[in-house]
Amino acid sequence: MDVKQLSKKVEDVVVPLPNEVFGALNKLGGVNWREYVRNDKGANFTERPRIALLLGAVIADGFIAVQAEDAPTVKEIGQRVLTLSKAIGVSSSITAHAKAITDAADKRNWASVRQELDRTQNSVQQAMNEVHDEKLSQLVSLGGWLRGTEVLTAVVTKRYSEEGSELLHQPDLLNYFETRLQAMPEFNLKLLQDIHAALIEVRPLIDVGDGKIPAASVKKINDITTRLGDAITKKTP
Repeated sequence: MDVKQLSKKVEDVVVPLPNEVFGALNKLGGVNWREYVRNDKGANFTERPRIALLLGAVIADGFIAVQAEDAPTVKEIGQRVLTLSKAIGVSSSITAHAKAITDAADKRNWASVRQELDRTQNSVQQAMNEVHDEKLSQLVSLGGWLRGTEVLTAVVTKRYSEEGSELLHQPDLLNYFETRLQAMPEFNLKLLQDIHAALIEVRPLIDVGDGKIPAASVKKINDITTRLGDAITKKTP
């Protein structure tokens, strides 16, 4: 399975789309997506980098809720995305999407919800780029990728297959995120330092050349991304 077919390009780097990756996982065997729906939408943060990471993670959660066909959660996520967008100053481009997500979820029109979630992420990042907040835009991508990877590895750990583990083979993307995090010294956040260290830890597990990523590595990546996911959503004392 070629992960590049499930992706979009961001600054010449292939970023897998959660929607496509989860769809590919579905084809490998029935996944009980309700197991992975997260109802904790995260704490309210004031630091914009944290909000950006959480926003990316919440949008990824939206795709999971769509896979689970969980309309109430999808609607909550639509509102949460709007709240986070307001907190980061890009809500004007999101209001219509949030309403469309709610309307489509009410009608259980899952294809439309997926489309609106995709548009939401694109609109958020475009709005950030327009006001030269490219770094926050990159953190939205990173938050989404981490949450997507957490769920992908949880699913593959439960029912390991080489095809499933192949979806993790994204060394270029790791390089991209590592480089971007290094270029954010002004965001003096321990969380970003922890994420950077974790990406370095993950690299040898997924950068296997033409080899296969074994089940033990998938589990380890899941442990790492789960830890980061908790750190992104919860306020640390």
